[in-house]
Parts: sequence; structure tokens; C-alpha cells
Amino acid sequence: MKHASNLLQQLAVPMTIEMTQKSRELAAQGKDVISLSLGEPDFDTPDFIKEAAKQGVDQNYSHYMPVAGYQDLREAISAKFKRDNNVIYGPNQIVVSTGAKQSLANVILSLVDAGEEVIIPAPYWVNYVEQVKLARGKSVILQTSFESDFKITPAQLKEAMNENSRLMIFSSPNNPSGAIYSEAELRALAEVIATKKDFYVMFDEIYELINYGKPHFSLAAIPEIYDQVITVNGLSKGFAMTGWRLGYIGAPEWIAKACDKIQSQFTSGTCSIAQRAAIAAVSAEPNSVKYMVDEFALRKDLMIEKLGAIPGIKVKNPDGAFYAFVNVEELIGRNFQGQIMKSSSDISMYILNHGLVSNVPGEAFGLPGFVRFSFAASIESLEEACKRIANCISKLN
Repeated sequence: MKHASNLLQQLAVPMTIEMTQKSRELAAQGKDVISLSLGEPDFDTPDFIKEAAKQGVDQNYSHYMPVAGYQDLREAISAKFKRDNNVIYGPNQIVVSTGAKQSLANVILSLVDAGEEVIIPAPYWVNYVEQVKLARGKSVILQTSFESDFKITPAQLKEAMNENSRLMIFSSPNNPSGAIYSEAELRALAEVIATKKDFYVMFDEIYELINYGKPHFSLAAIPEIYDQVITVNGLSKGFAMTGWRLGYIGAPEWIAKACDKIQSQFTSGTCSIAQRAAIAAVSAEPNSVKYMVDEFALRKDLMIEKLGAIPGIKVKNPDGAFYAFVNVEELIGRNFQGQIMKSSSDISMYILNHGLVSNVPGEAFGLPGFVRFSFAASIESLEEACKRIANCISKLN
């Protein structure tokens, strides 16, 4: 009998990928679909990074490399952490991986035993919960709301923590909401985290460079919990390098060594040429990619204005990332030609099928009642998408 493993059957296909696949199917039928479902910058990788990669080819970086990454890359990442984040990680505390997704998996598999609890504030990135399943851990979801700016409180965290709590995973700027935790908010959470020394926090900073004026603060910069924090980052979002597949962590040395051991069983070191390119990226000042952030800011303002004018939905101006996480709770219960919108998933599919705008429902991120639209697309595409969305929603009774 042909069947996949029980573990595989427990895993869900990420809805971001599923919705993109559905939009491609519609496009294959000749329909003009505007894709706002995937979180991928529509810029090309900056030339100075591509030049570094070309030099790597010419210099014959074509052999096996250390599992944790080239020493000079880890030194460059160490310098970046000090320069941008006020965090000291030595090269031996850094592990370079094939995308931040692998970095996350490495840490979870290194720390979480079967049955141990992993606290995940919602909304969360779609893969967190699925990766916890791979470790046979148990996800404990903490709900946030539109009114709380999609952020948890210290009281919520304190109530969720118990002797079986092992790890917490969250991002700032957040995907999908764009919320950024302030230094004061993180310090307040740190007071709770510090009460349990065998409890660890994976702080996902992948959208660090894409923020709109609110200062970014790293959780690991708080000395009282430095030994409990694993910082995850990568090049995909801030440097438009999704296809290069390079992420990294900074962590206590014993955790870094554990991730090195896990990674050695899967991929060994990540692509040698991507690593040479990465040295140029992390060594560059953050303002080297400010032109992308400035363009995202223009698109954000357009989306917030246009979507915010549509009756029945509410929009919050995001602090960072490139998503509009739209509250559609008022639309639930309405119908289109007898088809009742029973959930935000129904509304999401309705907008895709009848408005030809792909998106991702809040259920994918653990927070029903919302729909995520990426604004990593041209101004012209976003203007047309907003018209289609408004037209769609106006037809709901």
C-alpha cells in the first residue's frame, strides 16, 4: 500500500503557496490575475551584491564549505549584528543556512522535544506551527487583535508559560501584520522571559530593514535574557534575494553548535556563491537598500488609503514589512448570489475568483477575520487591485 508517513500527513501546505498556486491556475485559463499573495520583493538583487557573486565564481568558490558557513561571512555577520543591532555575537555563535526557513527549523529541532510547548503569538508566519510539528512539539497560540496592534502583552505571556514551555517564536516587524514591538514593549516581555532560565525565544528579524520610521530593536540586546535569545535573519526581504536562499542565526554558542549538527544531516553548508554575495550584503550600510523601502512606503500609503475607503473593512497602517492585513469581520455573513461568506477564507477566495486578486486569508496566520495583501507589486498593479477589491466587496449583500 502506498502512503506517506503519519508525520507528513499532519503537515499543511503553506497557504501562501497554495493561494499563489490557485492564482496561477486562473492565469493559465487566460484570466488576468493580480498576485498579492506571496511575500517576495519585486526588485532585482542590487548590482554590488551580484558583482560579489561573480567574483566568487571567478575565484573558484566551488568546493564544500564549513557547515556553519565561511569564516569571513560569519565575521561579517558578527560585525553587522554589532553595527545595526547592538548585539555581540562572535563568529562561533553564528550559523548560516539555506534560507531563514532552515534557520528556524534548525533551532526548533535542536531545542524542542516531543510534547514540549512552543508559544507562538498570532498572527504568525505560516511555517512556525508546521515546523513545531516536525519536532513533535505542541504549539500554544496566543491571540492578539486589531485593537492590540497585533502584539501580545507581558500578562499574556506570563499566563501561557509553565514548566513545559520550551520556546517562543515571534517576528518584528511581523508577517502578516507589519507590527513592530518597541524597545519598551520588548523589555517588558523580557522581564517575564527572564523568570524561566530554560525557556528560549526565537526572534525573527527577517523584515528588519523594511520599516517606516519606527526604530527596530533586537530582543538579544537586552542583557538579562541574552543567553535565552536566538536571533534569526536573512537576505530575502531586505536585499531582494529570495532566490539566493541564505539565512542565518546568532545564538548562544551551544545552540549554534547544535544547529550546526542538525544542519550537517540535511544540507551541510549553504551555496558557496550565495555566501560570497552575502558578505557584500551584510557588510553594506542599511541605507544601501533604502530606495526599496522608500518605494514600499509609497505603495503602503496607496494601499492604506484605497483599502481604508472601502466600506466594511478596517485597515491599520503597518510599521514595517510589505503587507496590508485587512480586517474583514464586518463582511462575514454577507452573501454573493446566495453564497454566504462564512469566514475570512471564504472572502479571500471570493476576492480571488471574482476580483482576480490573489491574497491570503487570516486563518493561515492563526488569526481569522483578516485577509493579507502584499504590496510588493507596482503602483499600477496595486491601484487596479484596489479597484477590483472595492468592486467585489460592493457586490456583497
